[in-house]
Amino acid sequence: MEMKKKSVENIAEVFKKSKRIAITSHLRPDGDSICSSLALALMAKSLGIEAEIINKDNTPFPFINMPDVKRIKIGQISPQGFDMVILLECANVSRSGQKNLDAYFKINIDHHHSNDYYADINWVDPHRSAVAELIFILGETLGIRFTPQMADHLYCAIVSDTGSFQFSNTNAKAFEICHKLILLGASPIKTSEFLFNNNSPEKIKLLGLVLSTLVINKKGNIASITMFKKFLESLNLKEIDTEDITTLARSISGIEIVLFFKEMQKDTFRVSLRSKGNACSACIAERFGGGGHMNAAGFTAKGKYEILKKEIPAKIEKLLTKPLHLNYSKE
Repeated sequence: MEMKKKSVENIAEVFKKSKRIAITSHLRPDGDSICSSLALALMAKSLGIEAEIINKDNTPFPFINMPDVKRIKIGQISPQGFDMVILLECANVSRSGQKNLDAYFKINIDHHHSNDYYADINWVDPHRSAVAELIFILGETLGIRFTPQMADHLYCAIVSDTGSFQFSNTNAKAFEICHKLILLGASPIKTSEFLFNNNSPEKIKLLGLVLSTLVINKKGNIASITMFKKFLESLNLKEIDTEDITTLARSISGIEIVLFFKEMQKDTFRVSLRSKGNACSACIAERFGGGGHMNAAGFTAKGKYEILKKEIPAKIEKLLTKPLHLNYSKE
């Protein structure tokens, strides 16, 4: 705890001395990283610091419709011009997709177990539900006067990353911070409408197509679903949030873990893992070269789909029969 307290104080000290900072997050950014970045940029602005949010990948739906999304630039951070770079939810620099960060002072803020502690200052707390919690604590340490806009972003980030407080990362600390954010002006109703009642007819049709691929192993504890590129193309959809589809599959009685195969290109699939109970998604993902949370993780698999859809569940079924442990550095 003392180390983490020192980390946030060190970050606050460097933050206050900066005039121009860059903020980036992981490839395929999600609600937590996007909303936390926006809140952090607003916090910097309130202190007279110029902040640019630069991500390698595009902002996904529904976050692309946020009024503040214009603050986010897509591309590469220039090799000079900033006092420091803050990386959110990046286990290492390569996870950000940024290629020009070698000479920069780097700050690493993350809440995942799997982190390489690669920056000049590392603040990694796997016991936090979302990186937004850490950004809120940083704001308190900086003495930020939180606006309703900042509070809304951080609240949205936490609700998004906890699946509206349904995922296993939900804990008392998350509720404590959300309580403070609501008192500061965050709107729970507006956030819920934005995150969960914003689907297009095409998204609902996609849900049907993906669920039609459902396969459950004989033991009844592993469910697999697949999203082929042709599904998206037939509905004229690009990358789309599919967490709710995984949640539906995970709700099946007896299922310990869901494998969601997403076709990225020919013979390449992003496999998202969502588990419940004692099934450790991150432990399993690490065995396949990936990582993540206890109950939410992922990895990339290459090969013929007909082979992958049989081999991967079979390997995971064997892994679930033995104790698994996370490999991560500790402060």
